[in-house]
Amino acid sequence: MSYDEMYSYLEARVDALKTNKTGDERQTVDEVFDKQTLMTLYDMMTSGVIDSVRFPISTGKEGNVFYAEDTDGDPLALKIFRTSTSTFKHFSRYIEGDPRFKGLTGNRRKMIYAWTNKEYRNLQRYYEAEIPVPEPVSFAKNCLVMEYIGDERGPCPQLKDVVLDDPDDTYDEVISFIIDGWQDAHLVHGDMSEYNILMWDDQPILIDCGQAMTADHFNAKELLRRDIDNINRFFRNRGADIIKSEVIMEETLNGGDDDEEDDDE
Repeated sequence: MSYDEMYSYLEARVDALKTNKTGDERQTVDEVFDKQTLMTLYDMMTSGVIDSVRFPISTGKEGNVFYAEDTDGDPLALKIFRTSTSTFKHFSRYIEGDPRFKGLTGNRRKMIYAWTNKEYRNLQRYYEAEIPVPEPVSFAKNCLVMEYIGDERGPCPQLKDVVLDDPDDTYDEVISFIIDGWQDAHLVHGDMSEYNILMWDDQPILIDCGQAMTADHFNAKELLRRDIDNINRFFRNRGADIIKSEVIMEETLNGGDDDEEDDDE
C-alpha cells in the first residue's frame, strides 16, 4: 500500500469512527486524530506494529483507547493521547517530577510524547515484575500499543462495576499490586482506584500507569499512602476485611530498598 493509499485509508477510518456520533463526540475524534497522529499511525502500520484501527474502547480526558488488530488479526489496544493544552498541563507536573525525565523541556507535543514513553516504560516495569498489567507492545510519539484486555464482546469491566464473589481475595491481590509494585518494580502508581483496575476472569489487572512514579521520587511515599487509602476505602465499602493503612505502609517500605537510587534510562 502506497503512502497516499495508507493515508486515505486512515482518514476513511477516522470518518467511520465519527458515524452516529454527536457534535461533541465528532470533535473529540478530530482532536485525537490530528494530522501528526495519523502520520504516526501510518508509520506503525508500515512497520507492522498494527494493521487496522477498528472502534473506540474508552474515552478519557487525556486520550482515547481503540480496538486495533495486528497483521495476524489478533486484538490490540491502541491508546492515543491528545495533544491539547489541557492534556499538556495535566501531564507536565508528572513528567517534570519524574527522575527519569530530568531536564526535559520543550513544547507541548514533546511533553506529551514523553508521557507516552513514560507509560510504556512503567508498563514494562510492572510486567517484568509479574504484576498483572496489559503487556506493552510498542509506542511512538503520542500512540501507545498494548495488549487488549477483553474478548470479542468488548473490553473487561472496571472493578467499580463488578460484583465480587470474594472481596477479601480480590483485596489481597490488589494490595499486592501496591507492595510488589514498590518493592519489585520500584514504582508507585499514584492513582490506584476502582477506576484503574479491570477485572478479567475474576482477576484484577492494573491499567492507566502513565502517572506512576519511581520509588525515589520526592513525593513517592505520599502517593503510596494515597493508593493504599483509595483501595482500603473501596474494599471497605465492599465488605472486605481491611488491613490498616499504617501496616501496609510499613510492610511496603520495610520489605524493599526504597532509598536505592533508580537509574532506569
